[in-house]
Amino acid sequence: MTRYVGSKWRKTVAIRKQAYLARFVPETARLTKASLRRQLAAYRMVYVKPEFGMHGNGVMRVEKLSAGFRYQMGNTIRKFNTYDGLYRGIAAATNRKPYLVQKGIHLLKHNGRFFDIRVMAQSPARGKWMTTGMIGRVAAKRKIVTNFHNGGQILPAERLLRPYTGQLNAKLALLSKLGVLAGRRMSAAFPGVRVIGLDVAIDRSLKPWLLEVNTSPDPYIFRKHPDPRVFRRIMRIAKTYS
Repeated sequence: MTRYVGSKWRKTVAIRKQAYLARFVPETARLTKASLRRQLAAYRMVYVKPEFGMHGNGVMRVEKLSAGFRYQMGNTIRKFNTYDGLYRGIAAATNRKPYLVQKGIHLLKHNGRFFDIRVMAQSPARGKWMTTGMIGRVAAKRKIVTNFHNGGQILPAERLLRPYTGQLNAKLALLSKLGVLAGRRMSAAFPGVRVIGLDVAIDRSLKPWLLEVNTSPDPYIFRKHPDPRVFRRIMRIAKTYS
């Protein structure tokens, strides 16, 4: 059985210890009044997300406006005149559970909706990692998270990225490399991890950003991959550790 690691903070710390991967990790900190203020001053838009949680539940997009602040969680948008008011509102919404604040990445869009890429990497044998699939996730209308369980749409990564780059194969190769390196780093930090789902944002300059590492990723979204061999390969390797 593959090991599950729930804390997004512990996983982020582990990934940042690998020098190559660290350059692709957005600034991330535990949520405090000071850390949120600092990141909003630096980036104007950040994401606040629960340290423990799945399917994008509880994630907030927080913005510093020309006058005041606002956050969106689900379909709820709230505006505040002062930073103190914003923080009180966020503290109430999080019910004071442990949260993280992360530099906001302005995602590419498909038909006006944000998308990111899920990279699946698996370990068929001790010490060996391979990227076994990539799929795109498109946010539902007016949603800030791309998760399928939050109404997101699953589309081929190639279809989503092709309009933005003439070097599609090179971009896919980089994503594949990041999946393997992240898998190796996670299994080194947390022995027993045999599979990861790497959530990768692509910004407007086409740089990939590692938003999150999942150690119990849903393989069934790959049923929607246009090549049925991808899903069969993922499930075949999953049998070696489940």
